[in-house]
Amino acid sequence: MGKLINCVLLIDDDKATNFFNERVVTKHNSFDCIYTVQSGKEALAYLDKVESQETTKPNLIFLDINMPAMNGWEFLIEFSKLNKQTTEGIKVILLSTSSNPDDVHKSLKNHSVDDFINKPLSLGVLDKVIEKHFSIITSHNC
Repeated sequence: MGKLINCVLLIDDDKATNFFNERVVTKHNSFDCIYTVQSGKEALAYLDKVESQETTKPNLIFLDINMPAMNGWEFLIEFSKLNKQTTEGIKVILLSTSSNPDDVHKSLKNHSVDDFINKPLSLGVLDKVIEKHFSIITSHNC
């Protein structure tokens, strides 16, 4: 049986966080390809390659909010300008350490954001993401 999530894109400026998240996603049995980038600009470059069919389109993006150069909110503005064929079907989940209620409220108002989750990722959090956003009940069976 194939993997439920063909491709996930992890966007976080912190190498250690990307490494940790990649390990957690790798341990879950529902994910196939995992790509990590360290900035919103790198993520947009990745999505440009999706548009030109040079790389795999992600089904899911985990996006950090607080990053230098281009933060998560700025990324979302540029993401919303991309070709709809490129962005269609991609679930965007903000993954943050922010406890600011304004960030949660802002994410709820942003049409590109599907959810707001506090770090860190875990197998249980991934199960909940899949159940909520991909309508599948999972058991990660590690």
